[in-house]
Amino acid sequence: MGVERRVAREPRDEEGRPYHIRLAKSDVGRVALLPGDPGRVPLIAERLEGARALGSNREYVAYSGMAGGERVIVLSTGIGAPSAAIAVEELARLGVEVMIRVGTCGSIQRGIEVGSLVVADAAVRMDGTTPQYVVSGYPAAATPVVTLALSEAAAALRKRAVVGITASTDSFYTGQGRPSFGGYVPRESAQVVQELAAARVLCFEMEASAIFTLGRLFGLKTGAVLAVVANRVTDAFRVHAGVDDAIDVAVEAVRNLKAHSV
Repeated sequence: MGVERRVAREPRDEEGRPYHIRLAKSDVGRVALLPGDPGRVPLIAERLEGARALGSNREYVAYSGMAGGERVIVLSTGIGAPSAAIAVEELARLGVEVMIRVGTCGSIQRGIEVGSLVVADAAVRMDGTTPQYVVSGYPAAATPVVTLALSEAAAALRKRAVVGITASTDSFYTGQGRPSFGGYVPRESAQVVQELAAARVLCFEMEASAIFTLGRLFGLKTGAVLAVVANRVTDAFRVHAGVDDAIDVAVEAVRNLKAHSV
């Protein structure tokens, strides 16, 4: 009669790898680049030296490679804070110390145009995941040295980028002030774009708050560079706008961090 393994508190697969991302310690280095979209993973990997696919499970597609002598894991997180938090949890268990979100966003400021970049240094926690980790007043803040590396990389590559606050929501539609199917708009969503814009929030996206909050709780270094694919003020939208620039900035930032021994 077999012996039941006691692993329910920290689930792992048959090979002892974290249950969701299915990676081993030997697969990762200190740094992870975290796009939401699995399709963006090979695009990032193209910028790395010696890139190779590691596998996929659910929304988590993984590649590895080198940048500036630094071993980098590229792992998609899927959409939203719940799946992003799982990625951060399981990568941290494998020893990853630096995590940079490489994502997209929708600007809520007229002057932040489609195709430009936002380097997020903090996030408004409008998600439902981080309150299950820590009180709502706890800040979702990126690590200054990572934010600096990203902004310096953007400047060196001559990419249009602005540094500031993002808002991370769990709803792409009503949570970001869009009408839901049939035109339904909850009262609390009707003015959310205008209210956050007045508070100098730059954009909406869906994962940064989880990565920043868990990073602070776990003692990790985190940052985010976001391609602006929409502008909610002008109603402009372009699929993939700025994504290549965001990828280039993220990879260059890894080189910057390595050069500064971070």
